[in-house]
Amino acid sequence: QVQLVESGGGLVQPGDSLSLSCAPSGRTSSYNAMAWFRQAPGKEREFLAGLSWSGARTLYADSVKGRFTISRDNAKNTVLLQMNSLKPEDTAVYYCAARPGVVVSNRLDYAYWGQGTQVTVSS
Repeated sequence: QVQLVESGGGLVQPGDSLSLSCAPSGRTSSYNAMAWFRQAPGKEREFLAGLSWSGARTLYADSVKGRFTISRDNAKNTVLLQMNSLKPEDTAVYYCAARPGVVVSNRLDYAYWGQGTQVTVSS
């Protein structure tokens, strides 16, 4: 029904910036809301930011507000996550997620997930 493909991860130094991209495909009504999560080793999957295609609504976790920006590129049919001022604690696997309803922060409410892309912040 829905396929999500993340790209853009890599190894960067503290203070650097990185942009992630998520390309959805399938039934458009099933990915009305899209979000970015991350999961570090030994930790729960954490909500970062989300948006709605139909309502242009955005939602951010307090921990990344001001550093991370979620946006959509309608021409390329992608959702982007711009990450600035990266810190070692940002090191994690970053996942794109989607659901048919409104934007929420609970990972259990998302039915569709990408394969993840590794982001490592280290000196």
